[in-house]
Amino acid sequence: MEERQVTVDGTPRPLPDPFLVAATQNPVEYEGTYPLPEAQLDRFLLKLTIPLPSRQDEIDVLTRHAEGFNPRDLHAAGVRPVAGPADLEAARAAVAKTTISPEITAYVVDICRATRESPSLTLGVSPRGATALLATARAWAWLTGRDYVIPDDVKALALPTLRHRVQLRPEAEMEGVTADSVINAILSHVPVPR
Repeated sequence: MEERQVTVDGTPRPLPDPFLVAATQNPVEYEGTYPLPEAQLDRFLLKLTIPLPSRQDEIDVLTRHAEGFNPRDLHAAGVRPVAGPADLEAARAAVAKTTISPEITAYVVDICRATRESPSLTLGVSPRGATALLATARAWAWLTGRDYVIPDDVKALALPTLRHRVQLRPEAEMEGVTADSVINAILSHVPVPR
């Protein structure tokens, strides 16, 4: 992902710009699959958790399937492009102009360093993770209509950006501690810049 290319039979092939890698993980079934090493997980920008649908939503999904819905037919499903490569490049350029104060940069570093000192974790956030948090906070600021990052932008993106970059100690996991609860505790203790 970082190299923006794939290698097949020893031949490197560049990926188009932009490109996106999306992966799914079913936490119930690991047979035939293996957890990714930390170095590979660290290359994913975000980890989103999606809860099970409500009973009515699940009924609606099954009803659509019973009526012949084909989830592979995106056009029939009503999925339409809302942006093209030029739009994404313009957004990327605008996000790059979003200002980050030294205090916000230090705040991101303090959050990530706190994960490395947490007694509940065997692995804290790497410098790559800190860079990712700064990038996602910057994008969030731009998406909310600002050209500067505030602490709330960092807080809003901390969980999806950091949860897959930390590793719980087995004893903490047995006590019901989660990556999200550790990150939330850190967010509540790291001083917020004013």
